[in-house]
Amino acid sequence: MKLRKHMISRVLPDSIAEELGLEPGDRLVSVNGQPVEDVFDYRYLMNEELVVLLVEKPDGEEWELEVEKEYEEDLGIEFENGGLMDDYRSCSNKCMFCFIDQMPPGMRETLYFKDDDSRLSFLQGNYVTLTNMSEKDIERVIRYHLEPINISFQAMNPELRCKMLHNRFAGKALDKVDMLYNAGITMNGQIVLCKGVNDGDELEYSLEKLSAYAPVLQSVSVVPVGLTKYRKGLYPLEPFNKEDAEKVLGQIARWQKSMMEKYGIHFIHASDEWYILADRELPCEDEYDGYLQLENGVGMLRLLETEIKETLEGLSGDDRKVTGRIATGKLAAPFIARYIKEIQKKYPNVQISVTTIENRFFGEKITVSGLITGQDLKEQLSGLDLGEKLLIPCSMLKGDEEIFLTNMTLEELSEALNTEIVIVDTGGRDLVEAVIYPPEHKQTRRRQIYEQTSSSDSGKA
Repeated sequence: MKLRKHMISRVLPDSIAEELGLEPGDRLVSVNGQPVEDVFDYRYLMNEELVVLLVEKPDGEEWELEVEKEYEEDLGIEFENGGLMDDYRSCSNKCMFCFIDQMPPGMRETLYFKDDDSRLSFLQGNYVTLTNMSEKDIERVIRYHLEPINISFQAMNPELRCKMLHNRFAGKALDKVDMLYNAGITMNGQIVLCKGVNDGDELEYSLEKLSAYAPVLQSVSVVPVGLTKYRKGLYPLEPFNKEDAEKVLGQIARWQKSMMEKYGIHFIHASDEWYILADRELPCEDEYDGYLQLENGVGMLRLLETEIKETLEGLSGDDRKVTGRIATGKLAAPFIARYIKEIQKKYPNVQISVTTIENRFFGEKITVSGLITGQDLKEQLSGLDLGEKLLIPCSMLKGDEEIFLTNMTLEELSEALNTEIVIVDTGGRDLVEAVIYPPEHKQTRRRQIYEQTSSSDSGKA
């Protein structure tokens, strides 16, 4: 392996690294005498109780540091190039459903980067197509037993997969699934369903092939393709309707019954959009097998309801007076309105209304909250009585900054609407607290997520 030196960008306070005298600008040369290519090597080599670090100081002096620690205890250092300790790997496909190809100019630069990096699958739950993984990459996943790895299957028909990904190697890449399966590497999968392309008989074929990998492949989500109004020159795709959704749910239900009998897991899961489109109730909590695919919108609304009810059970309620408004996407709005009524049973003087924000920027077919822009919020909320605060979901903002997709800042929106804006985290407790407590009680706290919008993601509810 080529010797690489990884520059330390930050040393966390009160960490082992700080005690060792490590500082930003120092470079990690090796761990236990082994070179470090990227985060895979680093994390694997650091899983020891005794490690020897070779560090190069800015003046060229080398320090050899012997560290005794807990088995999986971290040193408390961060490196340049983010969590990968390496450059991000861009996608080599041109998928017919790629969301990034459907975005207009003028948005955050990082949103136009297509990643297909297996390391982000391990670190942050991103889905990879396997077309960008070499045999060496697969061997490293197996050797380090890095799991789960999340895979975008789309279709198990090799020819169809090549067509959908616009990559002549996409069908052959499925052979790598066999290598992972034989090594016992836990996998999750997703299928972005495109009407008239990989649905119907093709979906049936894919589910049959994928079921053979269970239970090592522990779950597969089926999500509808996200279509914006910016599809000029792209493959002609149509949105699903209620009848389509009913067929998809019926197909999935048959497979769930079969997989429960064989393996005791439901295995195939439909994202929340399908149930809403079909005008059906969401499945009960037990049917989600522990919520393995929340990031794909599978069970997100059911879990939110469960957490809200659990939070309210621990509260006595009172007659406090609260006024405000929640702004969210079309997908989540009716559910949020229902949850507010649950809160009002214990807090009857809480007057929080729910406003459905139409996605005029991307088009009305995009119904998730995570793709709503600051401009749409400003335009559709101006002139409304917002009360003492406006609540918005954290998914509307960049993971580490208070900025919307088109670079409008939270402060700019707050000034334009002349109201306090409260960012609501993903959990049910967070929603309840954001509703019943005054704005100054709520502190911004959001999960750090990778910035790029994946090629198969239509956003979060």
